[in-house]
Amino acid sequence: MQSIPELKTKLPGVGTTIFTVMSQLALDHDAVNLSQGFPDFDGPAELLDGVSHYLHHGRNQYAPMAGVPSLREALAKKVQSLYGPDVDPDTEITITSGATEALFCALSVVVRPGDEVIVFDPAYDSYDPAVTLNGGRTIHLPLTAPDFRIDWNRVEASLGARTRAIVLNSPHNPTGSVLRGEDLQALRALASRHEFFLISDEVYEHIIFDGVAHESLLRYEDLLPRSFVISSFGKTYHTTGWKIGYCVAPKALSEEFRRIHQFVTFCSNTPVQLALADFLSAHPEHYLTLPDFYQSKRDLFCRLVAPSRFRLKPSAGTYFQLLDYSEISDLDDVSLAREFTVREKLASIPVSVFYDDPPEQKLLRFCFCKDDATLARGAEILCRL
Repeated sequence: MQSIPELKTKLPGVGTTIFTVMSQLALDHDAVNLSQGFPDFDGPAELLDGVSHYLHHGRNQYAPMAGVPSLREALAKKVQSLYGPDVDPDTEITITSGATEALFCALSVVVRPGDEVIVFDPAYDSYDPAVTLNGGRTIHLPLTAPDFRIDWNRVEASLGARTRAIVLNSPHNPTGSVLRGEDLQALRALASRHEFFLISDEVYEHIIFDGVAHESLLRYEDLLPRSFVISSFGKTYHTTGWKIGYCVAPKALSEEFRRIHQFVTFCSNTPVQLALADFLSAHPEHYLTLPDFYQSKRDLFCRLVAPSRFRLKPSAGTYFQLLDYSEISDLDDVSLAREFTVREKLASIPVSVFYDDPPEQKLLRFCFCKDDATLARGAEILCRL
């Protein structure tokens, strides 16, 4: 009889991601889906037409491993115009199959067995598994409520000989908080005294509100030599299913990044990259006006939910809004999110799943990157609870 080797999982604490679970539950129960972060409207027509053009004009073979040159060149110009540095599109920008791939490759570059990586809870759920798969240990530090800010004194106290990297995320998923200038000054002070790499998840860089400037690590020349700055076209152009992201990093880090990237996906979708390059160059007004576009949706959703029994503080960035349900139910957030989806036909995301050690709080995350009619239907349900 054939002997089959025993298979032991490398991720024993990881199940199916909460986004898949809640979106499937919403589908099963015909619920309004304000859980997973994808728009229910399409990207710009000219961008879609551009993809179709390249699809039908013979541009359907492998792209260069680092990405289509015209897209990297357009990104270099954008980075310089927004944040200042003159990055080399040939050696310092890499196109990836989504930001998740970029995050995995960046962490794979820096993490060795026994290394420690600091993340801030509630943390996006792809960070910890990438650290674990590379033999590292994730150090979870809580953001301080109610504004979900970083306690920099606690960060410094957590730095040690094994600390290899810090993962930052601003604007922050799931809380909607943003890093401020004083946060970057604190980070710079730490970097002047300690050795660590920085992985900066900036996929919501253009979705930031109330006139606040995005504090990209790309603004700070003293942080650049140790930084991988990662962003996403899907969030900016309402095309999350295209899974095109990118990483900006100095030449030495990008060389190591590409060594791994070439064996993860090698390259990303060619006609989509070409169309993005054209649209990015021709229409900078799209990303420049995106804060106002999404702030109007945030304000609409918050205004519609205001008469309800939920408590809220308007999100500072991303297209997510936290709602406090303390006055509505004693259930834990995972149970309540499921109950709301099945019974009330409204899907959300429980915030506790983003913690290593969840605190006592009653928060659900709702996504407002939806058509106004969808937001109105969701708010109507919330107001009758």
